[in-house]
Amino acid sequence: MAEITLAKIRWLLDKAYPKIGNRPIAKITTHEVLTVLRAVEATGRYESARRMRSVLGRIFRYAVATTRAERDPTGDLRGALTVPKPKHLAAITTANRAGDLMRAIEGYTGHAITLYALRLSAHLFVRPSELRQAEWAEFDFDRSIWDIPADKMKMRRPHRVPLSKQAVAMFEELWELTGTGRYCFPSFRTDRRPMSENTVNAALRALGFGQEKMTAHGFRAMAATLLNECSRFNPDAIERQLAHMENDGVRRAYTHGEYWDERVTMMQFWSDELDYLRSGAKVLKSNFGGRSAAPS
Repeated sequence: MAEITLAKIRWLLDKAYPKIGNRPIAKITTHEVLTVLRAVEATGRYESARRMRSVLGRIFRYAVATTRAERDPTGDLRGALTVPKPKHLAAITTANRAGDLMRAIEGYTGHAITLYALRLSAHLFVRPSELRQAEWAEFDFDRSIWDIPADKMKMRRPHRVPLSKQAVAMFEELWELTGTGRYCFPSFRTDRRPMSENTVNAALRALGFGQEKMTAHGFRAMAATLLNECSRFNPDAIERQLAHMENDGVRRAYTHGEYWDERVTMMQFWSDELDYLRSGAKVLKSNFGGRSAAPS
């Protein structure tokens, strides 16, 4: 499930309050909670209904822990809600098209901070929310590491990102623009907030990449696809760099390692490949990263 922001929690609770907000929490029944959730589902917001169940469940469990209620009625509703169809976010997943994208990014004529957000989205392939909320205090440029705290991660686990030479150089340039503030990518309205979640997607649209072709989240799929196809790196190292959580508990126990050294090598390789593709290299899909073709 996607990260739930404080604003989203408030929005969800505002939807629930009219029906159950004035009821003693110990008296609220499973049927009453289901009625609230069904009202949200009726608007087509299936994911919001699932998030609301999660939020209400936390409230009920807190009430149980503080002796205000005896049980969490949301537990009876597992499987009762409509499962939303997964959205397949558009992404470029071929080497030649990746080269086209990187050249287009270099031709971006909008705001300079947005240009760095586009470039670093490609080189780091973190989640869009993680990039736009990046803070200067999280970086150790002497060691070329970005430490993302757990509260900013989807899986609520801290995550380390090795920084390639190219990424460090870009952040050094970005520092000249935003280094006096908290955020690497501040809002254009106030430096007390991070960049809008729509900024990178809007820039991609301005570059001619419609939402059916490429999204901010698509940089992750682009990197994952091409890195896996080049067969140079352990797939588990790629998954760990993507900060994916292994669903199989047994497998997770055996693959808990960080693969740090391999990830450091991989991130430098990826930046080098992006530069190579941007230069106009004609690389066959099966030979991605093989340096089998000269720049055109």
